[in-house]
Amino acid sequence: MGDATGGPSLLLLVLDLSGIFVFAISGALVAVRRRLDVFGVLVLAGTTGLGGGFLRDVLIDATPPAALSDWRYLLVPVLAGLLTFAFHPALGRAERVVTLFDAAGLGLFCVTGAVKALEYGLGPVPAALMGMVTGIGGGIARDLLAGRTPAVFSSELYATPALLGATWAVLATLAGFVEVAVTVPGALLCFGLRMLALWRDWKAPLPRGPASV
Repeated sequence: MGDATGGPSLLLLVLDLSGIFVFAISGALVAVRRRLDVFGVLVLAGTTGLGGGFLRDVLIDATPPAALSDWRYLLVPVLAGLLTFAFHPALGRAERVVTLFDAAGLGLFCVTGAVKALEYGLGPVPAALMGMVTGIGGGIARDLLAGRTPAVFSSELYATPALLGATWAVLATLAGFVEVAVTVPGALLCFGLRMLALWRDWKAPLPRGPASV
């Protein structure tokens, strides 16, 4: 699904940059709520927006990573961080705002990560897993830097929606679907499941009984 020069198609590029933008806003909002200065806001925005894609590119040997070779990948999280720093009262301080942007980034990244992994020769199962890793990587880095337990390590359904969205992207690509039918339904599937799980308070199973060490 790349273009004639071997780079990503326009749709994949737009989805990738959109995912970076919304993830960066979620990271910047967390930084604002932690009362970090503008440098801290930009660091957390950049880490959240670029972390998953950076990890994906390193693992599939797409070097140098897009975050280091394309100026747009660095500009987008900086803009998102500055906008959030300046206008965070308008964006809101509630946890649900962070969660909304996080779910949107999760949906966008899981499909672009899976499609790029396929383009670099990975099989269907590794590509789906790589899509999931792309989706959850930035959120894990954000939460660790902010001193929070990453959502993927709690009982929340976080990685599962990303894996399902990535799986759709893989299966649709292998079935020969057009690019829009590969990416948009996969992103909406992940986003919808994540938000539905939060609304209905769906949890992953936890160990029964008291923990023994």
